[in-house]
Amino acid sequence: MSNAPVNNGRRRFLTAATSVVGGVGVVGVAVPFIGSWNPSARAKAAGAPVEVNVSKIEPGQLIRAEWRGKPVYVVRRTEEILSSLSAHDGQLKDPQSEVPQQPVYATNAFRSIKPEFLVALGVCTHLGCAPTYRKGDFEQEVAGVKDGFFCPCHGSKFDMAGRVFQSVPAPTNLMVPEHSFPNDSTLLIGVSEGEA
Repeated sequence: MSNAPVNNGRRRFLTAATSVVGGVGVVGVAVPFIGSWNPSARAKAAGAPVEVNVSKIEPGQLIRAEWRGKPVYVVRRTEEILSSLSAHDGQLKDPQSEVPQQPVYATNAFRSIKPEFLVALGVCTHLGCAPTYRKGDFEQEVAGVKDGFFCPCHGSKFDMAGRVFQSVPAPTNLMVPEHSFPNDSTLLIGVSEGEA
């Protein structure tokens, strides 16, 4: 052992320097760790509203959008389709949409804000398959109904308001997501009418 005197100033300096370096290290590790608790940009986008330009959709045409990882069908219904919706109410499980598969503002005969546009999740309520849009040849599935949606996996059938027919596996109507029309050419999926 050395008999040299203890340099308290140097000891305090080394203790302070070590504490500062250790504190910086803790902050350097804590910042990314705490930042990892925030949702990723991809996760934020998955729940974000989706904007759809509806001005170019032709009458009778279906376009698909994706919202929260699910397909959304947007159909511009013709006057003929709209006038024929009530003709087959007796063949439907829930013609008045009493089961809440849509926002309150879409609980009407058309299940939409604007009658000419159907906005519905393209996911069968039976097992989650994707029903196909049958334009003009749906009578092969349901007599007297010209247009509709048919799920080829298990045979579920939906009309042009997304309402399910009787005697099929699907228990409820197609889900109508929250949506709004900020202007005549824009559909916003994921935002209710009053929130836009």
